[in-house]
Amino acid sequence: MLEPMQKATDDFQKMSKDNYDAVLRSYGELNKGLQAIAARVTDYSKTAFEDATRAFEQMVGAKSLESVIEIQSQYAKKAYDTWVAEASKLGEMYAAVARDAYKPMEKAVTKRAS
Repeated sequence: MLEPMQKATDDFQKMSKDNYDAVLRSYGELNKGLQAIAARVTDYSKTAFEDATRAFEQMVGAKSLESVIEIQSQYAKKAYDTWVAEASKLGEMYAAVARDAYKPMEKAVTKRAS
């Protein structure tokens, strides 16, 4: 009677350790992915600020209202196109983070089901 109880206890402890390890791996992947996203957002923000500063400097030095409007229009188009591309890339990165963070949990569940 003691042997089945001991086996059940051992199995439960192993399952608990496996789950704990899977959660730690999952959090590690999540952390790594969020750091990459933060670095990307920081780089984008820096570039966007530099572009805005450059456009402002060009507008200040413009000789006519038409030049100011042309500079502003070009800047607005570039800023919008860059933002759309960046938003798309960030969406892909968030999806990859979710997928990568879920993998350790998925493996643990699959392992238990086998």
